[in-house]
Amino acid sequence: MIDRLSPYLGQMIAIFIALALGAVVILTVNESPWKVLVTLLDGAFGSPERIAGTLLQTTPILVCGIAACISLRGGLFNIGIEGQLFVGGFAATWVGFSFGMPHALHVLVGLGFAALMGMAWIAIPAFFRARYNTNEVVSTILANYVAVLATSYLTINVFKRAGGAPDTPPILESAYLPQIFSYSRANWGLFIGIALAIGVWLFFTRTARGYAVTEMGANPKFAEYGGIDIKKQTFVLLLVSGAVGGLAGGIESLGVHHRFMEGFAPGFGFDGVIAALLANGSPIGTIGTALFFGALRSGSLLLEVDTTASREIITVIQALIILAVSAQIVIRRRPSDSSAGERRWKF
Repeated sequence: MIDRLSPYLGQMIAIFIALALGAVVILTVNESPWKVLVTLLDGAFGSPERIAGTLLQTTPILVCGIAACISLRGGLFNIGIEGQLFVGGFAATWVGFSFGMPHALHVLVGLGFAALMGMAWIAIPAFFRARYNTNEVVSTILANYVAVLATSYLTINVFKRAGGAPDTPPILESAYLPQIFSYSRANWGLFIGIALAIGVWLFFTRTARGYAVTEMGANPKFAEYGGIDIKKQTFVLLLVSGAVGGLAGGIESLGVHHRFMEGFAPGFGFDGVIAALLANGSPIGTIGTALFFGALRSGSLLLEVDTTASREIITVIQALIILAVSAQIVIRRRPSDSSAGERRWKF
């Protein structure tokens, strides 16, 4: 049991340290950390409606986290999931209001087009990473800004509904992703995310190609020596990661908002990356970490009602978690490890 938990001890310690520092920050605003914790738990799990709200927030974080896990397993950092989510969401919305189809087909086509656009959006960074070994972190981060601004331009100047807010026309009801509860917008996207997590986990742990990807992430030189085509694997892995990121946007559009608007899913892509890092790149573990961040988001809505703390304290705690996890990752990379100079990530 201890051996199974040992890969996650660093993350557990990092979360504990981040929460402790978060408690110090809460004390500086003259509020009780215990009261904030109780309020967060109540806001996230205090009633069936609040549990549904937590699941609603968890869904996009989970799907984005799976997208991050796919790239991380191969030693790659797709930080452009936020942008892929935006273009995927816009693509699914366009399919939703532009074409009339039978319900099941309409949903499948919308989600498929969202995944295709997410894949297309990361294609250029993936090509340059595979062909010229450019840093995919920089290129995918820059692509985020282009995606957000491009979809904003299309929403306001091309597809804006007449006399309304800066959003597109609503999608047809035939494109609606079914809801789980009648009293919440939580939808079948949650089941899609869980199925993706299980499928990706099985791929990496039960197939030869998944083993090859893991070896590439652990030590690219060794993997190349073993006959693995690193460039091809890099390109394909980033494309698949981008497709899942685009799928997350499609789920948000078809299952939650039923239209596209500016800033329709702020921060879900970045939260997904953090969730994947906290889970040590494990798709199954990402289910739990995504639920953790979903609970933080959902519970924070009650903070400004029942306490004197701002809901922005959650952003501070998330930033502390990022710093703590990043620090423990750096510490784990021992200079004495002969492969440390070659590998980019180790799971």
